[in-house]
Amino acid sequence: MGNDSTKANTNVYFLARKQAAKYDERLCSRESAADLIGVSSSSLADYELGQTKVVPVDKVAIMAEVYHAPQLKTLYCKHECPIGKLLAVSTEVKTIERVTLGLLGQLDLRKLEDIKKTLIDVSLNEREDLDELKELQEIRFYFDKLQEKISELTLLCDKREADSKW
Repeated sequence: MGNDSTKANTNVYFLARKQAAKYDERLCSRESAADLIGVSSSSLADYELGQTKVVPVDKVAIMAEVYHAPQLKTLYCKHECPIGKLLAVSTEVKTIERVTLGLLGQLDLRKLEDIKKTLIDVSLNEREDLDELKELQEIRFYFDKLQEKISELTLLCDKREADSKW
């Protein structure tokens, strides 16, 4: 039996290493990949098989760099970090077409104009009521969605930059 599991593995760390191995043969084996990351091959196996409850953040950052997989950082933040779980970040590298359409779909000029007017009205209004709170929460929801679309573009740029180093 070889270094890697013969069973289908859908773990993000395993998949990222296997994808990167197409461009860097040092990542084909768990042993040499572990050397590059600075962990034992058994630790890397634990990460890739989901046997480690929380992979150390510094090792995730190194894997993201070595594998040219910036999405590993946002996946970690979104799923492991208690603060990151609350943020609107993308965890998937999408195509430029999907990113562009998502951004353009979110950038509704009429909606932005309405938000601008509402923010001005709320800031000029000296009272705070539940209607204002509801309006502000709707604005925040809109900007959270926009932030996620911007995060998709950032992740795509990071991935293309990393890939250009191959």
